[in-house]
Amino acid sequence: MARLIKGDTHIDERGTLRFINGFDLAGVKRFYQVENHRAHFIRAWHGHKREQKYMYVASGSVYVGVVDLKTKEIQKFILSAEKPSILEIPGNTAHGFMNLSEHTKIIFFSTATLEESKKDDLRFPWDKWNIWDIKFY
Repeated sequence: MARLIKGDTHIDERGTLRFINGFDLAGVKRFYQVENHRAHFIRAWHGHKREQKYMYVASGSVYVGVVDLKTKEIQKFILSAEKPSILEIPGNTAHGFMNLSEHTKIIFFSTATLEESKKDDLRFPWDKWNIWDIKFY
């Protein structure tokens, strides 16, 4: 199942430092950044049998779902740049997200090269596991 690796924030007279010291980059082969064109935009569902991903929100906040492709168990997370953490998304899962704020930037770290990822790519309709009905206050 997916695992949240928590970080922390340090603030002093110089500014703010956000860190996730428990994240080990061993095995990461590439990274990329995603930014949706508007708030509440859904990108779902993308999966891999072998590839593992790590998700870090650099600005803004997102609502994330991770589905175990064997058991169909769904985990839900809220990630925010204000509370640094990395979501570990294991192989044999699908994930999707909806940004909750404008100008949200997400950095994904992947354990596969682009060529390896393309051979392991699984796509599902955005509403296959419809977790997107959330209330905004």
